[in-house]
Formats: sequence, C-alpha cells, structure tokens
Amino acid sequence: MIGRLTGVLLEKNPPGLLIDVQGLGYEVDSPMSTFYALPALGETVSLYTHLVVREDAQLLYGFMTRTERLLFRALLKVNGVGAKVALAILSGLSTDEFLSCVATKDVAALVRVPGIGKKTAERLLVELQDKVESLGIVPLPPGASQPVADDPSAREQAEEALIALGYKPAEAVRLLDRCSEDGQSVEQMIRAALRGAAR
Repeated sequence: MIGRLTGVLLEKNPPGLLIDVQGLGYEVDSPMSTFYALPALGETVSLYTHLVVREDAQLLYGFMTRTERLLFRALLKVNGVGAKVALAILSGLSTDEFLSCVATKDVAALVRVPGIGKKTAERLLVELQDKVESLGIVPLPPGASQPVADDPSAREQAEEALIALGYKPAEAVRLLDRCSEDGQSVEQMIRAALRGAAR
C-alpha cells in the first residue's frame, strides 16, 4: 500500500498530477481542495495517498492532509459513491462545508455536486452521520490564495478540469462565463466556478 508520496511536482492538470519520486513518475488524481494548496511546478510536494486496485487499473489518489484522505475513504464506503464522485464532493465543497452538510442533513447542498442525486445524498448523510465523529475528522483551515498565472490556456484547462469533475461541457462553460474573471489562475477559475455551482 502506498500511503504517502514526497517528490517533485512535474505536472498539474486538474484533477491529475505527475510527481517525480527519485526518477519514478507517479500519476495521482486529487480533489480541488488539494490543488489549491499545491506548490509551484518544480517544487517538492508531499501527499497522503490512497491506492485503488482494480482488474484493469491501479489508481492513486493524493491529498494534502490526512483529513481529506480520511473523508475520501469514508465516502468510498458509502453505497453508490465511487472515487470519481468522492473527488467531486471534496472539490465542490470544502471540508467545513461538507461537515456542515452532514451535521445539518443538508441534502440540497450535496445534490448540486455532479454525480450526486437526491437518494445518494440522503444515503450519504445517513451513513456518515456517526462515522465522521468516530473518524476524528475536523474542519480544515482555509487554504492560502494561489498566485495568478498569465497563461492563455488557463480558461481551457479550467473547462477540462470541470468536465473531469463531472460537469457537462456546456455547464462548465456557463459556470466559467458567470463566475471567472480576467487574470485568474486555473485554480482560481475552478474555485469560482465550483462556488457558483454550489449557490
């Protein structure tokens, strides 16, 4: 089991990362909550990881904090919630927001996340009600703001990331048109779009 990776960040194309660990490149998928806290390309990053082994693939998921990984693992145990949906939840809601949803049984906030229907949201809230406290999950502190990148393809990368998180192409474009501003980095565009979708 791979529980943690420390290496040089070579690529970050939401939700995918490429991390060089002593010459071996690991492809890792991460939620946007982790993307917001990543260092610049070429710098060292450490991630807590969760490995999923399937018949056709071995998939590695990375998280900036233990709390994110604990919550991801708790979500995977909910019937009807796979890794893609769990990443979408952690991308669409901050840890604080998600814990608030569980505490208040806020189905409406969860169904705004792509891939979550009303029945899944209700089941998720019921199953996680006791687990969250027993796992010792606590809210994350607010992440630091990311520097603005003058990248002409930032808008396109943000669209691709939203589609990878489960939004339809037209919906991704609409969210970015409504919520993003000139001069924003990819991460800032995605964050604005996800916040807009959660309203």
